[in-house]
Amino acid sequence: MLSIGDFAGLGRVSVRMLRHYDAIGLLRPAHVDPHSGYRFYTAEQLLRLNRILALKDLGFSLHQVLLMLEEKVDLGELRGMLRLRRAELAVQVERDSARLALVDARLRMIETEGHMNTGDIILKQVPATRVAELSATALGYDHPASITENLSPLYPRLMELMEQAGVAMTGSPLAYYQPAPTGPEDETITVHAAFPIGDAEVAGAGFDVVVLPPIEAATAVHEGPMSEAFRTGGRIAAWIEDNGFRPVPPGYAREVYLHCPPGGQQEWLTEMQVPLDGTGIATGEN
Repeated sequence: MLSIGDFAGLGRVSVRMLRHYDAIGLLRPAHVDPHSGYRFYTAEQLLRLNRILALKDLGFSLHQVLLMLEEKVDLGELRGMLRLRRAELAVQVERDSARLALVDARLRMIETEGHMNTGDIILKQVPATRVAELSATALGYDHPASITENLSPLYPRLMELMEQAGVAMTGSPLAYYQPAPTGPEDETITVHAAFPIGDAEVAGAGFDVVVLPPIEAATAVHEGPMSEAFRTGGRIAAWIEDNGFRPVPPGYAREVYLHCPPGGQQEWLTEMQVPLDGTGIATGEN
């Protein structure tokens, strides 16, 4: 048999915790010396200890863990619960990592205040562009995670529909955004995923065909994740103000994805086009 100290070391818990588990009836020692009061455990009890720790890590209280163990949760159920919790934690880690990257990007932008380089901004005449598109609704322009979650799945679906319809893309994929039609108090936006298609004939293909109007735009190439696009947006805004222009309200940029290698967005190149006042809106064909 194992002393409480040895058992604690093998189970990677504290002696104090084992004493608490004994007190509440969660993990009783296999033997207690009647004279010294020393607690002893068997190696087999490590299996129960591991289950206790696994269920505790899932977020269950010790009382709930006791009830579950007394009801004999089988190994298959425990595996399923652990896998579910693992998936939840992975999602949380991904969101926290994205949030941390965004904070770092904003800190870098704050550190460069007063030293913003706008020399790479180009005033460009963007011709009318006929596109195939799918759209969805996101929480708002200031919710990058919601934009990504709603916009990204549209592109593979649109490619599939275009392939079925025999329609080829004629340029880089792009995205544009429109405010909710219900009024200024509704902060949701419509996100549009689009591919240029030239003059291709389309009928009943399951996607929309619209003509994006010609615009005069202040443009710049953004390097890296789109969650940090506000950095490039800030440079464009400074250039617009310095040169006496006004953006088309509410100032949403078109995004043209020039280079999007797989494996993350660190190497992405995206042209951001901010329409300047006096240009139009998209017109639909179907």
